[in-house]
Amino acid sequence: MASEVVIEEDLEESLDGLEEFSHIIVVFWMHKIPPMRQPLGKIHPQGRAGLPLVGLFATRSPYRPNPIGVRVARLVERKGNILRVVGLDAYDGTPVLDIKPFLPPYDSPADFKVPEWIRRFK
Repeated sequence: MASEVVIEEDLEESLDGLEEFSHIIVVFWMHKIPPMRQPLGKIHPQGRAGLPLVGLFATRSPYRPNPIGVRVARLVERKGNILRVVGLDAYDGTPVLDIKPFLPPYDSPADFKVPEWIRRFK
């Protein structure tokens, strides 16, 4: 499903050339996540007890000390200050903090590794 990212009109020229990329990185403020009452040290990813207890920063939990979201989204089209994207998991009206082009040499390391429990994470 496509979403629209609407950029302030006075920043429109800052988007010039972005339409040449297939994917963009959207950095946003998860404004609908309630503030944490106390810092979390370790959690089960997605609250699933079958997955190991790991540190908060080893998960993608939205409950963070700072609710900053980062997502790679496919850029479908640009019309002026509006970007149509697919794959953005943010609520309507979510404040966008930054947009960056997805650059494979920098954003896709060839020698990455993940823990074994990630393979069970579906």
